[in-house]
Amino acid sequence: MSRFLTAIGLATIAFACHALDGVVRDGSTARPIPYAVVAAGTEIRRTDEHGRFDFGAVVLATKVSARAVGYGRAERLVQGQGSVDLTLAPLRPKAVYLSVYGIGSETLRGDALKLVDETELNALVIDVKGDRGLVPYRSAALVASGLPQTIVTVPDMPALVKSLHQRGLYLIARIVVFKDEPLATAHPQWAVRDAHGAVWKDRESLPWIDPFRREAWECSLALAEEAAALGFDEVQFDYLRFPDATGLRFSESDTQEQRVAAINAFLDAAQHRLSRYNVFVAADIFGYVTWNTNDTQIGQQLEAIADHVDYLSPMLYPSGFTFGIPGHRDAAAAPYDIVHQSLQRAQQRTGLPGVRFRPWLQAFRDYAFDHREFGAHEIRLQIDAADAAGSDGWMLWNPHNRYDDDGLVRESSRSAP
Repeated sequence: MSRFLTAIGLATIAFACHALDGVVRDGSTARPIPYAVVAAGTEIRRTDEHGRFDFGAVVLATKVSARAVGYGRAERLVQGQGSVDLTLAPLRPKAVYLSVYGIGSETLRGDALKLVDETELNALVIDVKGDRGLVPYRSAALVASGLPQTIVTVPDMPALVKSLHQRGLYLIARIVVFKDEPLATAHPQWAVRDAHGAVWKDRESLPWIDPFRREAWECSLALAEEAAALGFDEVQFDYLRFPDATGLRFSESDTQEQRVAAINAFLDAAQHRLSRYNVFVAADIFGYVTWNTNDTQIGQQLEAIADHVDYLSPMLYPSGFTFGIPGHRDAAAAPYDIVHQSLQRAQQRTGLPGVRFRPWLQAFRDYAFDHREFGAHEIRLQIDAADAAGSDGWMLWNPHNRYDDDGLVRESSRSAP
């Protein structure tokens, strides 16, 4: 890992001890931003209620960086400087998803970037580790985990990340955690077991890693660090849960308390691992987690998990609400209400502002109700609902990575940047 970080030029070098303090401000209003996270080398501080931070006498790294929910990241070179002002631009990411194959396809990636140029889109969610455990670029973290890498879809990920940032894009690294066929195959002792003790497989015939097996976390954590070093702005963990099946065996007692503790412990480990890169950390959660007061039997309990991430990303696909919500049995017929009411409920339960949530929205044909297409009308209703709830943007999911401008505001129609 250290060789990889040095190779892309992100290792910091200490020069001398200096006093370092300053203030973090909103780039639009110039007002101080309270409770922003500021990093200098390996030291981390939070700004006070007046937006100020103070490292005291530290071994000064070459840069200081800051982040705050609802804003983009910013950094400054600080050699010889004692007091630093950092300005953060307000940002609401509006993204589409690209899989391991999508990001490597000139056609699919090109189509997505064309939409970025022509519509309100300003972000991409990119698989760093996909649903089948594949990584799109040649990964030192994967090699260190002893896993084979037979497929590489992106020959030069550092160059691609740089070019996407030059377009002004906010980049989110999606990492699938416990649904991991390569790792479970290489280490069957870490796999979830069925009632008979055999390796359990899901509906896609894929094995999962037992979330209680802390020794199995390293691969995902190392990939998260690698993504941060590559320059991704956010690391988003998906399949960060126990399987939604009954009669399974794990290495520890399968209780709600134990499940929730395991998921939160993984996120704490990720936060610790990623702190020096000052990237945002997010977790994808089931849509019904915003409604259920328990952990939905998968280890995702809303109030508990909220304390361990910057952003919560509920998957609010109407097709996923197979039992509906109060007042809406047919969820596919009520895309606005599914998104808006779910986000409202999540905010009421957690006491968090809308900016702490960024939902996944449906951009694929319904599979649970009447099989309707989710076109411009349905997509726009979901976007409007997320906007009305004050969310920190939104993300469109299409498993085939095929998107058009249905439901999106065209560049020429924007009233504000």
